[in-house]
Amino acid sequence: MSLIDRLAERLPRDRLWPLPATTRPDGKPRRTGVEIEFSGLTEAAAAQLVARLWGGRVTERSPHVLAVEATRLGEIGIELDTALKDKADLPLADTLLDLSREVVPVEIVTPPLQPDDLAEIDGLLTALAQEGAKGSEDGLLLAFGLHLNPELAAETAGAVVPVARAFALVEQWLRAADPPDLSRRALPFIDPWPRVFVDRIADEGAEWGLDDLRDAYLELVGSRNHGLDLLPLLEHLFPERVRAALPDGAAKGGRPAWHYRLPQTGIGTPGWSFAREWNRWVLVERIAADAPLLDRLAGAWAAHRAALTSLRPNWAHDVSDILGQAEIWDG
Repeated sequence: MSLIDRLAERLPRDRLWPLPATTRPDGKPRRTGVEIEFSGLTEAAAAQLVARLWGGRVTERSPHVLAVEATRLGEIGIELDTALKDKADLPLADTLLDLSREVVPVEIVTPPLQPDDLAEIDGLLTALAQEGAKGSEDGLLLAFGLHLNPELAAETAGAVVPVARAFALVEQWLRAADPPDLSRRALPFIDPWPRVFVDRIADEGAEWGLDDLRDAYLELVGSRNHGLDLLPLLEHLFPERVRAALPDGAAKGGRPAWHYRLPQTGIGTPGWSFAREWNRWVLVERIAADAPLLDRLAGAWAAHRAALTSLRPNWAHDVSDILGQAEIWDG
C-alpha cells in the first residue's frame, strides 16, 4: 500500500470530524447543504423515500421537480437534473427524458443542515441503495457527484483565502487518494484548477485579500466546472463584478458557502460513505488553519514546479510526505 493510500485510510468512514471553525460570526453553528446525484429511481420514488425516512409531504412543483415539505430536516428538493425537465410535457422532450434516465441523474438537495443532522445523510444513502439507486461506479457513463456546501466561517480574507489556497495545494492528493470514476474524469465537470492558478495562489496567496482571490480566479479559472467551484462564493461577495465578468447565463446566484464538487456518489460501493467524503473536506480546512503547514506546502510546490519535470502524480507523493508528518489526523 502506498503512502497516499495509507494516509487516505486515516480518514474515518464511520464518524464526522468537526470543522476547525465551527461557528459563523453570529455565533451560530456553520451549516452545510448536501446535493446527491444518482439514477435508478424516478424523482417521485426518491421523494417518497425521503418522506418515509424524514417525514413531510411530497409536493410537485412542476413536471420532474418535487419537494418534500416539512421534513424534520427542512424542505428537501428532488428533481431530474437536466435542462429537458423545463420542456416536460412536450412529446419529444418526454421521450428523450425517458431514454436518458440511466445517465441523467436525479438530484436530492437538502437545505443547509446543522452539524448534528449531517449524520442523517449516510442513512439516506443506505436507503437509496436498498431501493435500487445507482452511483457513479454502477456504469461507464454514470458521472454522478455528491456536492457539499459548507457555510463560510466568515466573509473575510483570513477565513476564505487560506481554504482556497489549501485546496489548490492538495487537490491532486485528494484525487490520487480517491480517484474519481473514469466518466467523471472524462467529462468537464470537475476539472482540476489550472496549474497557473495554483502557481499564483501558492506564491502570493499568503498576502491576498478577497479582491485578489476574485481577480485571479476570474482571470485564470473562471468556470463552475471544477472540484471546488468558487463562483457562487465570489458572486455572493462581489455580485456585480462577478456577473459582469461571466458570459450571459453563467452566473447562477451567489451564496456564502463553499461549493465542493469533487466527491462522487458511491451509493452501494463497499467502503464508501458520506462521512469519509465529509472528512476529506474537513482535512482541507484543517490544513488551511495550520499556517506553517500551508506555507510548507506552498514552498514545496514552488520547488516541484522548478524541477526539470513537474508531473501531477509526483506532486501527490510530495504532499503525502508532508501531510504524513502533520498533526491534522486526529479528532
